[in-house]
Amino acid sequence: MIKELYENICRDEDMRANLAALKKEIKSENGKRAFAYLLAGDYSKIGELLRHKDAKVRKNAALILGEMECEDMLPVLWQGYQAEQQFFVRPSYVKAMASYDCRPYLQELQKRRDFLMENLVSEETEKHVREELAGLRVLLAGYEREEGHVFTGVTRETDVILLTNRAYREITREQLKEEHTALFAGGVRVRTQDVEGLFHIRTWTEMLFPIRGAALLSENPSEAADVLAKSGLLPFLESCHKGEGTFYFRAEVRGNMERNEKTAFIKKFSQAFEKASGRKFMNSVSDYEMELRILQRKDGGFLPLLKLYTLKDKRFSYRKQVLSASIHPANAALVTALLKPYLKEGAQVLDPFCGVGTMLIERARVLKAGYMYGVDIYANAIEKARVNAEAAEVDINFITRDFFDFHHKYLFDEIITNMPTVTGTKSKGEIMELYERFLHKAPGMLAVGGIMAIYTTEEGILQRCLKKCDFIKLLKRWTVREKEGSVLYVLQLENER
Repeated sequence: MIKELYENICRDEDMRANLAALKKEIKSENGKRAFAYLLAGDYSKIGELLRHKDAKVRKNAALILGEMECEDMLPVLWQGYQAEQQFFVRPSYVKAMASYDCRPYLQELQKRRDFLMENLVSEETEKHVREELAGLRVLLAGYEREEGHVFTGVTRETDVILLTNRAYREITREQLKEEHTALFAGGVRVRTQDVEGLFHIRTWTEMLFPIRGAALLSENPSEAADVLAKSGLLPFLESCHKGEGTFYFRAEVRGNMERNEKTAFIKKFSQAFEKASGRKFMNSVSDYEMELRILQRKDGGFLPLLKLYTLKDKRFSYRKQVLSASIHPANAALVTALLKPYLKEGAQVLDPFCGVGTMLIERARVLKAGYMYGVDIYANAIEKARVNAEAAEVDINFITRDFFDFHHKYLFDEIITNMPTVTGTKSKGEIMELYERFLHKAPGMLAVGGIMAIYTTEEGILQRCLKKCDFIKLLKRWTVREKEGSVLYVLQLENER
């Protein structure tokens, strides 16, 4: 196939279609190897196509040379890039050259990037110029990037925003030692100098920082960028980091804007912010140090917040292994925090559907437990759970077994679990049967006064099954995440069956 396509190209037959097909074929390693073997290092024919009268032929020829990474062709690509007059073709040259060692052309590439950043373009060519500029940034980042900044700590009192489950903001607030705290719709705002101390609290999901001097940004990207460049953002970053040079960022808009509107705003804002800051800040699609989260306000304009990736969140670093059905650790931390009044120090604890062990590990973080057991029918889950428990330094006995075949010499004080749900592999009827069997077996494994804590998104099924179990009483119910319909029940054996 590759040989036939190349022979067609050499005969100038249907050039657009054959080049496009060849480009597709060499995407795979086998295809690339076959084409390299066929040409035996002679890419001159493909190089000649960079002077072809058809712009789309030039574009695909450049991309093919980029895939093949033949160093002898870099000067040919460079000459083609300099000569290219079609704006929509130029990004393909940049993408191709990014596969090569471009140090001989570094100064010229930097000049081109700076020129594109400084000069306005027509609406007709703006899209392609932005693509070329984005490609140049990616290419040059590998040569210009410093070692990066290291977070050293906040030296003065700073406002911090902790995003939490909206319904349980107080759970996080109660764990704060600081005097100045306030609740808001998405979480808790706290004034502190001990930012690292906030990582002892496990129930918040994200940490953000308000930006002094930028409480409100215009909906005009250039005006918003100018305000942010003159704000207290850079002084704050410099005060809590060591390391010289540019700060690399990504920007994200959250609000009711259409996706294409968000994308357009971010592109224009990022370019304008780089320019307004004198390139103290540079946009990066990967390996960024911070995120500028731009929240759309209901009354117009935007509120900017800062998320630092230099400030490492290691609260859940034990979670080395996950499954698609695994509960988020911050959610598990919230569940166990809610359960705390019902938990017993030194309790014997069982999770009959333990997955990768997150619920048991977070249970151990809330209150010291005695022996802990995790049971799951899937060996893969148990293997992952053992890895996580070892990383968390929590002693848990994991057993690969169907819970309904599991027996234990001693009774448990607590059964805590994230129950299975209806999925593509488990029907509603199967889950109903599982819940019924669980509610009849589990109480028999509880010590006197023991509790069952059930987290589930199948409340309807749980309620129907509980109606058939008059020997179980409900102690407490919480709606945990209303959007997904997740609830937490605390149950107890009411009388002997």
